[in-house]
Amino acid sequence: MQLIGNGGERFDGVREIAVLRGGGLGDLMFAVPAIEALAAAYPEARVTLLGVPLARSVLDGRTDAVHAFEELPLVPGVRESGEGAPSLADFDARTHGRFDLAVQLHGGGRNSNPFLLRLGALHTVGTATEDAEVLERWVRYVYYQHEVLRGLEVVSLAGAAPVTLDPRVRVSDEERLAVRERLGVTDRLVAIHPGATDPRRRWSPERFAAVALARLRAGDDVVLVGDATDVPAAGAIRAALPDELADRLHDRTGELPLSDLPAVLAAADVLVGNDSGPRHLALAVGTPTVGVFWFGNVVNAGPVDRGRHRVHLSYVTRCPVCGIDVTQVGWTAERCEHDPSYVDEVEPAAVLADVADLLATARR
Repeated sequence: MQLIGNGGERFDGVREIAVLRGGGLGDLMFAVPAIEALAAAYPEARVTLLGVPLARSVLDGRTDAVHAFEELPLVPGVRESGEGAPSLADFDARTHGRFDLAVQLHGGGRNSNPFLLRLGALHTVGTATEDAEVLERWVRYVYYQHEVLRGLEVVSLAGAAPVTLDPRVRVSDEERLAVRERLGVTDRLVAIHPGATDPRRRWSPERFAAVALARLRAGDDVVLVGDATDVPAAGAIRAALPDELADRLHDRTGELPLSDLPAVLAAADVLVGNDSGPRHLALAVGTPTVGVFWFGNVVNAGPVDRGRHRVHLSYVTRCPVCGIDVTQVGWTAERCEHDPSYVDEVEPAAVLADVADLLATARR
């Protein structure tokens, strides 16, 4: 058994494990390999994910590593917003004293470690910034580390060795086929996600439109995916395409339930997107991806292999508007008010070359 980092011995008598991981879709995907490692190291234990509703929507029935879900209350630094969230008192009543091991995979611990300690678990592991309260076993939080490896380093403190470096989300062949039939796809399907939570990570819609146009002209179908925030970008992509190709462009932005997104992404032959949650989910369901990244984000979020996943890097080191250094990111970094794209220096031709290569060479 090879542990990551300092590691630690397994705890005895663990039957109930809590894993804290809120945040967005990408954050959830980064935690899945660590959760799988815990499930393998403690096969007799039940693993409960403490997260936001999207976690259940995406993972319920699609992984054997998570056995139960608990929705997080609204707590600064743990969960900032959400309709219908339980009260902190109700959450405490359901969870306090219930777990033998509590695992913090949620940021640097400034807010998440005190929250985790409220559980009253027998054992705790996690990360800690220099100003964070520490847990029973902990590792220093340093911003520039791949998020998957960070999670695996944390669970190694509890004696859990990696079983995979990629998140895995299960989609059946029947689901893939049903999506393609609903869309009327008879050959290749290219998925495009034009959004990202941080506007600085977004490739411009006209660049995505160039990719869509080239693949439509090559005879592929194209499906646009994303939530309501991605609807304007999808509209700009549609407006840039000729009407005669519209029947093979399927816009599902803003209308696709999150629980259906894994199947749609799994039905695609390749996904093109920014450093975003749907790109990470596409990887998890086994779909090859071509990602457009700011170079610093590749350290924390880039795919491991290049046989199925390609990255295109933008080497912007200063804000294009005010010139402030943008390489010192993380908890305490100075942040200007500007949100220009940091990745628009990536050219569509380079992305299209990798799309064509993956369509010819990648094995699902």
